Amino acid sequence: MTADLHPDMHPTIAKALEIIASGDHEKIAEVLAEDVRFLPPTYWATWTGRDPVAAVLGHVGQVFSDFRYRRVMGAGNDWALEFQCKVNGLDAVGVDLITLGEDGLISLFEVVMRPHKTVGELREAMAARVKTDPRFLEYRKALS
Repeated sequence: MTADLHPDMHPTIAKALEIIASGDHEKIAEVLAEDVRFLPPTYWATWTGRDPVAAVLGHVGQVFSDFRYRRVMGAGNDWALEFQCKVNGLDAVGVDLITLGEDGLISLFEVVMRPHKTVGELREAMAARVKTDPRFLEYRKALS
């Protein structure tokens, strides 16, 4: 799958795509830098750190359905992964903007998405999930 999207893909990007395709979101931490920063499409904030970002991405993986990457563009440390998915039956397209650090791990992960209605649905679904996950009480304190 990954070679079809980009023949010269960085090994970290290829591994991330394999983890996402497998549905085993617990493994996403393997490709994240210790001090990774994640910028979600649902609000203006930054999650920082491997554990909080892995937890957020794990929940996103449960909220998205029919997820697939359509195109992978990039070289070196800068990558753009175009995707399509559904959130509670609503269609969406988006782009994961990824920067790799000197160690080859993901240091910055920013997501842009449309349409607005689906992004709102994502925000509601994520809020409902994190309210039931005790890890997020601790992570939210770190955001403040």
